[in-house]
Amino acid sequence: MKVLHVSKFYPPYKGGMETILGDLCAGTAGDWDVAVVVANERPTNERGRQDGVDVTRVAAYGTAASVPLCPLLPWRLWTAAADCVVLHEPNPIAGIALWMRKPAPRLVVWHHSDLVRPWWAAPTYGRIQRALYRRADCVIVSSPALVRHSALVQCARRIAVIPFGVPVDRYRRCDPDQRARIERIRQRFPGPLLLFVGRLVYYKGIHVLIAAADRWPGSVAIVGEGPLESELRAEVARRGLQERVVFAGRVSDEELPAYYQSCDALVLPSIARTEAFGVVQIEAMAAGRPVVSTNLPTGVPWVNRDGVTGLVVAPGNAEALGAALARLGSDTALRARLGEGARLRAESTFTRERMVQSFRTVIETVVRSPERLAALPRPADVQADAAT
Repeated sequence: MKVLHVSKFYPPYKGGMETILGDLCAGTAGDWDVAVVVANERPTNERGRQDGVDVTRVAAYGTAASVPLCPLLPWRLWTAAADCVVLHEPNPIAGIALWMRKPAPRLVVWHHSDLVRPWWAAPTYGRIQRALYRRADCVIVSSPALVRHSALVQCARRIAVIPFGVPVDRYRRCDPDQRARIERIRQRFPGPLLLFVGRLVYYKGIHVLIAAADRWPGSVAIVGEGPLESELRAEVARRGLQERVVFAGRVSDEELPAYYQSCDALVLPSIARTEAFGVVQIEAMAAGRPVVSTNLPTGVPWVNRDGVTGLVVAPGNAEALGAALARLGSDTALRARLGEGARLRAESTFTRERMVQSFRTVIETVVRSPERLAALPRPADVQADAAT
């Protein structure tokens, strides 16, 4: 069976969506003939094998509204032979191409998030998205909350909820090399240590974190890069927080687990629906660390259960975030209890093995046993589960 994934980018490109896609493809390449068509970061076409996956990177000539401009991408899709295409949305150029012509008998859409920006996206590309979601044999989401809050997902005929997963053991290493990394990080950042991991972009709400950072009793480490870095550094300096709020920059994949193990809590102060899940939450939870996140109308508060795995506050509210940071930072017993709850939830719900196996089952059903699709829930069936 040949399965073709279509997404914006593919590892080693950094991003939560790309990490999940890489795990799905590598995890099923031993069973299927797996191929990927994505945008390149350069104006050149490249093709190669990566972890048993046939990866085609199509030349991109800049971006428009964060969309890679790949004029050859439709042709690459239309000429690809596959039994099933998995479209990772939002992805306007690929979505339009598949709306015009479907190169495989079966279509599955993995809805990662709603397209929030630019403002004209919903009344334009949104129409094509709705047609694709109605046409798809199945629409996959990472949490039941997305079914409840996304009008797009509610257009689907059938739904499969597959929570994202991570290799849990990766965030619990305790060999001598890892212990040395943890010790170096702890020496650099006087504790307790609050950690942020992500791109420095508007929807992450880092400006809200900076406004609340003085309520945390220790250091705040900001791991990541992005277009807002200069602006955010200036805000830290304006508030006189340079000694406590540190921009750690890009951290290697090898080093990142040690940051989770070194911290006392993770903060995800996102302010927009673009943050549909928050993979960094489950990475921290796998390390047994509590999370402070926001009550967005997405899967973010479904992942981080308030009072069970961490604390949840109103998005964009620096006062509420500061109060939660002060409470968690000063109460070691609370951090320990929530951290244990986070570890247990990661083990039960957010493992990479569980995610890959669930995805394998859905695709096998779609391609080999389509008569069983009727057993998959409809959007209305899933919405009742979104509040639990």
